Amino acid sequence: MADLKHEFWDRIEDIRSGMLGIKGQGRLVPMSPQVDDDVPGAIWFITAKGTGLANGVAAGPQPAQFVVSDDGEGLYADIDGMLEHSTDREALDEVWSFVADAWFDGGKHDSDVCLLKFTPASGEVSITDGGGAKFLYEIAKAHLKGETPDSGHQGDVVF
Repeated sequence: MADLKHEFWDRIEDIRSGMLGIKGQGRLVPMSPQVDDDVPGAIWFITAKGTGLANGVAAGPQPAQFVVSDDGEGLYADIDGMLEHSTDREALDEVWSFVADAWFDGGKHDSDVCLLKFTPASGEVSITDGGGAKFLYEIAKAHLKGETPDSGHQGDVVF
């Protein structure tokens, strides 16, 4: 069986979108996760001051949920953890991108930039190989041979 935690960290580096929310607020919002190899065990998000997420962690770290579903990377996860505001300028430098730059007139030095740090605690992770075409192949093969399709590996992960 695959090491789901290792696969999660390996694949999350290439994920461009997921859904992030503070527990108890009732909704998740689309966000772009970033990983900084210098700070293992954290997923970073860039948002603007005044957003629901930024306001939600203004008083301190909050329990949060991050959900990702990406056929291209074969990563599907529902992760619980803690979300907090961060003033780590080095982390901001590492995760800043041309995409983030498009949202802030002053670039990463814009006074509206708010860096969020998500520290995963546990969750359900599923990994697959081959994306949609591989899935369809496995379904067809299962029907022909009367077998269960190989849908990858799935399980609980503690970070």
